[in-house]
Amino acid sequence: MAKKDVPPRWDRKMQQRLARGEAAALGELYDRFASLVHGLAHRVLGDERAADGITREVFVHVWEHPDSYDPRQGPLRTWVATLTHRLAVQRLRATETAALARAGSGTAEELEHKVRHAAVAARADYIVQSMPVPLRSALERAYFQRRDYRQTAADLGITEDEARRRLRLGLQLLSTAHDTEAPGAPPGYGGAV
Repeated sequence: MAKKDVPPRWDRKMQQRLARGEAAALGELYDRFASLVHGLAHRVLGDERAADGITREVFVHVWEHPDSYDPRQGPLRTWVATLTHRLAVQRLRATETAALARAGSGTAEELEHKVRHAAVAARADYIVQSMPVPLRSALERAYFQRRDYRQTAADLGITEDEARRRLRLGLQLLSTAHDTEAPGAPPGYGGAV
């Protein structure tokens, strides 16, 4: 195995502990990723109770099928996020299809548009949360606080050129939210929505 193919030690050990049935490992995993899972599910579904349900489903799946994660395929964080995304999109499709059937209105195209919009928003959230802090800080100041690159540079104590570089790189990363693969997902973990 090439050096770059070696998964992070924590991911490998966590997968092994889960495979052995260590309840403490599930607790650690939950502590580390519950907010990510819940946030992604909520972003896709727009419903707190549904997001709670997806969060439970994700951790039950991880507990019951720890061998479905392959550390050689990528980080555990990405696998958990991809699993969350897939389950949330399935739930959204089922919920919306049932609502359309009850109402007798809407089309499959409208449903697919809504699902894709929610998926892109969830991927964008995941990308922002996964960014290095310097990039995320620059983007937050520029877009949420409505600061221009000069003000962002002054706020962060960096040069204007560095502020522009961080903003450009952050926006380039965000532009990948429209891709059909999950953010940062290795081949085989992503796929069309």
